[in-house]
Amino acid sequence: MLLLDERQDVHLLMTNCIKNDLNHSTQYVQGLALCTLGCMGSSEMCRDLAGEVEKLLKTSNSYLRKKAALCAVHVIRKVPELMEMFLPATRNLLNEKNHGVLHTSVVLLTEMCERSPDMLAHFRKLVPQLVRILKNLIMSGYSPEHDVSGISDPFLQVRILRLLRILGRNDDDSSEAMNDILAQVATNTETSKNVGNAILYETVLTIMDIKSESGLRVLAINILGRFLLNNDKNIRYVALTSLLKTVQTDHNAVQRHRSTIVDCLKDLDVSIKRRAMELSFALVNGNNVRGMMKELLYFLDSCEPEFKADCASGIFLAAEKYAPSKRWHIDTVMRVLTMAGSYVRDDAVPSLIQLITNSVEMHAYTVQRLYKAILGDYSQQPLVQVAAWCIGEYGDLLVSGQCEEEPPIQVTEDEVLDILESILISNMSASVTRGYALTAIMKLSTRFTCNVNRVKKVVSIYSSSIDVELQQRAVEYNALFKKYDHMRPALLERMPVMEKVTINGPTEIVQSNGETESAVLETKPPPSGLQPVSQASDLLDLLGGSDITPVIPTAPTSKPDSTGGELLDLLGDLNLTGSPVSAPVPQIAQPPFLLDGLPSQPLFSDIAAGIPSITAYNKNGLKIDFTFERSNTNPSVTLITIQASNSTELDMTDFVFQAAVPKTFQLQLLSPSSSVIPAFNSGTITQVIKVLNPQKGGRSRSISTSGRTHKVKYLQIMECFLVGTPEHFRTQSNNYVCGSS
Repeated sequence: MLLLDERQDVHLLMTNCIKNDLNHSTQYVQGLALCTLGCMGSSEMCRDLAGEVEKLLKTSNSYLRKKAALCAVHVIRKVPELMEMFLPATRNLLNEKNHGVLHTSVVLLTEMCERSPDMLAHFRKLVPQLVRILKNLIMSGYSPEHDVSGISDPFLQVRILRLLRILGRNDDDSSEAMNDILAQVATNTETSKNVGNAILYETVLTIMDIKSESGLRVLAINILGRFLLNNDKNIRYVALTSLLKTVQTDHNAVQRHRSTIVDCLKDLDVSIKRRAMELSFALVNGNNVRGMMKELLYFLDSCEPEFKADCASGIFLAAEKYAPSKRWHIDTVMRVLTMAGSYVRDDAVPSLIQLITNSVEMHAYTVQRLYKAILGDYSQQPLVQVAAWCIGEYGDLLVSGQCEEEPPIQVTEDEVLDILESILISNMSASVTRGYALTAIMKLSTRFTCNVNRVKKVVSIYSSSIDVELQQRAVEYNALFKKYDHMRPALLERMPVMEKVTINGPTEIVQSNGETESAVLETKPPPSGLQPVSQASDLLDLLGGSDITPVIPTAPTSKPDSTGGELLDLLGDLNLTGSPVSAPVPQIAQPPFLLDGLPSQPLFSDIAAGIPSITAYNKNGLKIDFTFERSNTNPSVTLITIQASNSTELDMTDFVFQAAVPKTFQLQLLSPSSSVIPAFNSGTITQVIKVLNPQKGGRSRSISTSGRTHKVKYLQIMECFLVGTPEHFRTQSNNYVCGSS
């Protein structure tokens, strides 16, 4: 038994020898054979010798019975199908007075119940007998043979409690039968010694695992609460781990020990700290969020570095879920970034930016707080990134001193730019942080009109930066100052309110810059609130450099399923299939296509002078006319002038016109004459669009129409996205498509 194990082949030769010893006349030889089989018996040996073990399990000798019970446990583990062989022998095991036999019998019953549902159902009828044994143990007087620190046989008590836990799980009758004895054990066990704490811990586990009464569960949690006050670190750790498992089912009972749990955050043991931190976050709710966050922020400030990332993430999640106000939410997240900015996870910065953007009334307060937080200290990079973003977006609010929540600070435009420039040149600034700062400076070129030249100088310096990201940003920003300066105010306007995208949600928008995907695309309904629209916001490249099926405006029909290569029906009134439709086509005074009847002309600019003015849109009181002419200086450039008039009773404000052209073309939208269209046709808005075809030719494609094949050229598609104050005009307008046939 000491020298060999079941992996040695020689042990197979011992089977007959052990069998003879199991039938020996001396109990000690038999006991040694049982120990040998229980320690090193293989599955083959267990099959051959299980009969002898079962006989010894029925003997009247308590010395052999306890050893045979433990040997039977090993046999069952090796050969589970032999379990039924020992079932008749277990009937009288619990009637034994000897504690050793009782202990090993409970171990055998536990093993059988864990391995077989049938055995579990069979032994549930033994619950009253187990309860009686346990009651005798806790009510009996002093017994020198079994006493441990004043408690009678704690090892047997623990084993019985474990077996009761298995028998009472998911069974109402068994749980009902053991409720009273569990309450007696919980109230009568001495807690001054570890022996008593071990019994109480098993009692708590049993109460939590069976279908116990609510009062009994509260008693169990109170026992764990007392464990938290114990000087033994192991007991405190066990209590925290157990409370963490039960907090979801008995939240209110655990809440009563919140102050004790929070005190464990100050423990010197790191394992206890981590369990206390996890349990503290599980206890946070809407009623105690302010107090709990105060304690957790204090812990975050003083804890070891390995805790800071998890603690910061937990605070972010709890604040987002239970924040009593947006100001409190912003203040809390900013304090986390100030204390543990370098340890927070990557998603902290965009989450806080989204929170700030959505809190419109807190913009002035937030940018002022962030400005003061980073003065002279750039060590917390996530905090600096958020501060740079906010200063770029709301720098005008910072300078104007519009803060109502607290006394505004007096800051000049030059001081704000000094802060951002110092971030750019700081050795502590990461590449990402410098990118935030450079973009913020660029955005301030539209907020601070008196410092445009200074911004130009800073941007030009970084056009030769060794950092590729900074260099690319700077070069693009320089191009905005030079070639596209008229578009700069629109491109750098404030970001709209951000919305969280629900993955695979029913209203998720899937769009690509070019051809649409083959999946059916759905668009969100227009928001109830009117949002400003950027004049030069990113346009959807509808043509995408590929051939497109021609589109003819028709009367509203049922929308066809979208298939690959079709146009995205942004506004809902277009037939996208290019196939004949059953609905009648309305008569249009002007030709539906700009180049209709002129297929031999190679250039849009060459024939522009011959195209008459057309009405591009006329609905809901808004009328838009197009006129065309060729540029005198460059024959490849066509000038399109739009005129918008309003026949309704109310002025239309925030009028924005956007257009998209094929990738082979170049488009320039000049600034409109106004953004307000007067009512009653008392005035018009004019805007000039320049279209350049550098290739001096269109893209051809063959299509079949009415049995004939034509060469067609697609020159441009224009869309009108119109936003106005009248209620009927707040929805997206119809598309108007210009092309050639």
